[in-house]
Amino acid sequence: MRILLLSAYDAASHQYWHRGLTAQFPEFDWTVLTLPARYFAWRLRGNSLSWAFGERETLSRPYDLVIATSMTDLSALRGLVPSLANTPTLVYFHENQFAYPSSGREKNSVEPQILNLYTALCADRILFNSAFNRDSLIEGSRQLLKKLPDQVPPGLPERLAEHSQVLPVPLADQHFQPPSDIDPQHPWHAKNSAGPVRIVWAARWEFDKGPDRLLAILKQLEQRGLDYRLAILGERFRHTPAEFDQIAAEFNHRLDQFGYAASKQAYRAWLHGGDIVLSTATHEFQGLSVLEAVAAGCLPVLPNRQAYPGLFEAQYLYQDCGSDIEQEACAAADILMAQAQRLREEGARAPAVDRFSWSSLREQYAGLIDQLAGHCHRI
Repeated sequence: MRILLLSAYDAASHQYWHRGLTAQFPEFDWTVLTLPARYFAWRLRGNSLSWAFGERETLSRPYDLVIATSMTDLSALRGLVPSLANTPTLVYFHENQFAYPSSGREKNSVEPQILNLYTALCADRILFNSAFNRDSLIEGSRQLLKKLPDQVPPGLPERLAEHSQVLPVPLADQHFQPPSDIDPQHPWHAKNSAGPVRIVWAARWEFDKGPDRLLAILKQLEQRGLDYRLAILGERFRHTPAEFDQIAAEFNHRLDQFGYAASKQAYRAWLHGGDIVLSTATHEFQGLSVLEAVAAGCLPVLPNRQAYPGLFEAQYLYQDCGSDIEQEACAAADILMAQAQRLREEGARAPAVDRFSWSSLREQYAGLIDQLAGHCHRI
């Protein structure tokens, strides 16, 4: 079976997904095209142009299936490369532009939402990494279409729902096994039930991951006298919110790690040595790093918003207080203190997340691929 995979804005989570997908199905003949995750506005609007005239020979080959990320301008690409028009298509939504938070710096444009809508409508099957992602796109599309002046075809949100399915990005099976190669000198070489509570925060160092909320929570923990150590992991960019510098200055006495892990092995060591994984995100469509940490044994402490209520029970969620960051920090600190007590008194175990492993999800991916393209493979 010949499959063309298109990742038009190849961010880290997108790479994680398509590398896992191609590794799980080595029997297929994969052709993978990617574009760098930079120049967002141009990449979103220009990927069809870049590929149609820069990779025309590759795109014009015969394929049994096209798998594309939601950033791909699929409707334009199929028009510019007519041979793609009759190939079955599957679009994967890691996120959607209807529920993506604004930093306040962007121009007010609906074009990213329109592109999401067009790409979804021209797909034979639409996959979402969470129910929140699916529902927010369908409802966002419905609200957008209501605002358009005329000639809007009826039933488009219903068409999207009919062709949609939730299928998470699977976790590599290794995340469910303690790493065998942890350096004995690693600060968190093994869990220590008698020492300070070890808290992991692992996310991109950007505004939508709530660094201001993280800072407020840490201040609360200091006021309450919790004995804890902190590992702040994640990808750092050239322009980083100022709160990270403030955290480094004010909480250096708590920090065991501050920045991107030196290797995958080191990253897994932090997770497997941690007690609690904390999220402060205002944007989360699935939460891969949180799921990885929970798979490694961390208790989750997460905001009751976005994808999280669909993933974890209420005991792991703190109140979403919107713009009232101080009130939310108090709510998060309450949960953190309670979970820390459970760890020390009961030896609490992390909730099961093995349903997100490749072992659990592989057959669903295989069934979809066969359903869409298998008939072509058998001809």
